[in-house]
Amino acid sequence: MTGVKVLVVDDETVIRRGLCRVMDGRGYLAEAAESGFKAIEKLQKTKFDIVVTDLKMPGMDGIEVLKAIKILQPDVPVIIITGYSTVDTAVEAMKNGAFDYISKPFTPEQMIEMVEKALNQRAVKLQRLHPVVSSSINGIETFVGESEAMQRVYARIKQVAPTDSTVLITGKSGTGKELVAKAIHKNSMRCDKAFVAVDCTSLVENLLESELFGHVKGSFTGAVQTKMGLFKVADGGTLFLDEISNISLATQGKLLRVLQELKITPIGGTKPISVDIRLITATNRDLNDMVNEGLFRQDLFFRLNIIPVNLPTLIDREGDLPLFVEHFLKKFSEEIGKEIHGVSPAAMLILERHPFAGNVRELENIIERAVVLTHNKLIQPEDLEITSSTDDDSYEIITESVPQSAAGLKEVKRQVREKAVGPVERAFLIQALNRNNWVVTRAAKGVGMLRPNFQAMLKKHGISVRDHSE
Repeated sequence: MTGVKVLVVDDETVIRRGLCRVMDGRGYLAEAAESGFKAIEKLQKTKFDIVVTDLKMPGMDGIEVLKAIKILQPDVPVIIITGYSTVDTAVEAMKNGAFDYISKPFTPEQMIEMVEKALNQRAVKLQRLHPVVSSSINGIETFVGESEAMQRVYARIKQVAPTDSTVLITGKSGTGKELVAKAIHKNSMRCDKAFVAVDCTSLVENLLESELFGHVKGSFTGAVQTKMGLFKVADGGTLFLDEISNISLATQGKLLRVLQELKITPIGGTKPISVDIRLITATNRDLNDMVNEGLFRQDLFFRLNIIPVNLPTLIDREGDLPLFVEHFLKKFSEEIGKEIHGVSPAAMLILERHPFAGNVRELENIIERAVVLTHNKLIQPEDLEITSSTDDDSYEIITESVPQSAAGLKEVKRQVREKAVGPVERAFLIQALNRNNWVVTRAAKGVGMLRPNFQAMLKKHGISVRDHSE
């Protein structure tokens, strides 16, 4: 693999330079960082394919570097170098997302072997098409996400797609119900026939029946010509009825009869017309509850719920958020023509704690808006303009960032998860120093802190102005 960018982090000059020579000799593009803080600076500016970091370093150790990387560039594999090869060290490193660890002393061949293993695994993860989809089918919709919850969905789609069984897809708004319906159709024996999607919420009741079953000319006011219903349009293919819970009890009865007889009678018509369709329905409501409340026919529910597919919410898809962020950043950067390198740590933390009531669709809208509005290479929190619902149903715009003031830092520390405070606090200090050419007095004044307090925080995190100048 040529062109691979490797970041080597080690406070010992001999080891750092030696590892860079090994990487360069393999054809990789190696960059070095003599401290964890320097590594963070580089990671904020450059996309890397892999990071190799020492465990024991002054100021910021390898575990802390690892945690920061999982915020800055979550998909990048990290190899930990340690001379302290205890079980506890290995467990902590792996628990925090390390690909693996290697004990000193090691040979160049051992290091290269581990790096190549990590890169190969990353390539498979990023390029793999899930087994539910087939690259041989033109126009196939692909999925983003590798969480355990979605693996169950992929497996169910793979099972049901080749059959003609009726499928009921359930899930909150924005979880991708139509995407699943299209995947089932594209992988079915009907893939070369029509896929017809109907949003049952977009049509008023007196028009829904006409849309589904058709009508003859003159059958009602406005019926100026005969209309073919969508059941007939989908003949031989797949009919997808989205938000099926919105149809009236009267239409439910007619739909049930169609499913039993596989015949439709247009409004105003007298002769039934045979249809051959595969029916897929979807809803964001609990049809069982609606049956109990008398709002949905039980016999129709049984007809529709032959093969259920339940889609998880975005917050239930553990580990998928960074993949979606990367996917949408790439998509909209290319569409709009902007060069966006990624998302800042503070922006990612805000996304991670956002409830996403609108699920994947809401995230997509947020990232598109951010790409349009940003003037930065990294998406910042102020670019997100996330709207979050409060307890009293009012709304507020969240515009937190790696803070520009001490008061802002206090607010971020209160809001983010405890384990993430350290990297954000370090980023706050480093960015304040960068904005002021690493002059401590000016940096402290710029963020509204007393110089002694600012210096105490630098000492706490082992940040040295002298180290920066070396």
